[in-house]
Amino acid sequence: MARSTTFVLAGLAVLTMSFGQVKTATPPSASGKQINQLRELRQNAFKPGEKLTYIVHYGWVNAGEAVVELKESDRDVLGRKVWVATGTGRSLGAFNTFYKVDDYYETHFDAKGVFPYAFIRRVSEGGFEFSQDYLYNQHKGEVTTQKKETHKVPASVQDMLSAFYFARTLDFANAKEGDEFTIETFLDDELWPLRMRYMGKETIKLRNGKYKCLKFQPVVQEGRIFKGNDDLNVWITDDGNRIPVLAQAKVLVGSIKLELTDHEGLIHPIAKQ
Repeated sequence: MARSTTFVLAGLAVLTMSFGQVKTATPPSASGKQINQLRELRQNAFKPGEKLTYIVHYGWVNAGEAVVELKESDRDVLGRKVWVATGTGRSLGAFNTFYKVDDYYETHFDAKGVFPYAFIRRVSEGGFEFSQDYLYNQHKGEVTTQKKETHKVPASVQDMLSAFYFARTLDFANAKEGDEFTIETFLDDELWPLRMRYMGKETIKLRNGKYKCLKFQPVVQEGRIFKGNDDLNVWITDDGNRIPVLAQAKVLVGSIKLELTDHEGLIHPIAKQ
C-alpha cells in the first residue's frame, strides 16, 4: 500500500504554507549567552476541541482512516501554554488481513508560537515497526532524538504534525499561482524542508458537498513514493480554517485519495457551497 496512512499524516504537515506577520519575544538568559527568541503568532485558524476525520482510498477501496485532533495540555513551558495534537492512522476492512496499519503521532507545541517542544511517533505498518521521540530545545536551536543524538536546527523548527498547524496561521492573500513556500521541519532524524507550490483557487465536489478551495502541489522526491510533482495535489478550504478536504496522488503502484469525512470544533464556517 506504499504506506498510504503515513502519506495521510505526512501530507497534512504540508497542506498549507505561506508567509505571515510574526513578532518575537526574547526569553531571559542568566548566562548572557545568545539564545533563540521564542516566536509569537496571532492566529484565529484553530483551537483545542478541533477534530478532523479522513478516509483513505487506495484505488477504489476504502483502505484506511486518519484522525487529527487538538487538545489543551495541563502543562506549560516558561509560563507559556502548551497544546497537544494527535494523529492516528489505521487500516480498514480487507487491508487488515495483508497490510495492517496502526500509526500514532503526537506533538506538544507552544500555543502562542506554534512550534514544538516534543514529538512522538509510533509506526506499525504491514509488520514493519519503528518509534521516534524528539525533544526540541527551541532556545538553543537543537533537537535530541531517541538515539541520544543532538542536531542543530533553525529557530522554531517544526515536526511533521505541528507544521500542519503552524502553516494554518499564515496568510495566502498575496499568493500567486506558481509561488513556492517552505517550512523547515525535522523529520526522520534530519532537517527536511517541506515545500509546496500554489496552483490557484478551485471549487471541488466531494461526496458530502462542494467546497471552495485553494489548490497546492507539494514538491516531492520523485521516484520514492510519488511518481512526480504533478501527480500529488491537495485542496484546502478557502476560509479562515484552512483545513485540507482532499488530497490525490499517483504512487509508483496505484493511486491514493484522502477525503475529509467529518469535522468538529472549527472556529469558522467551512467554505462549502
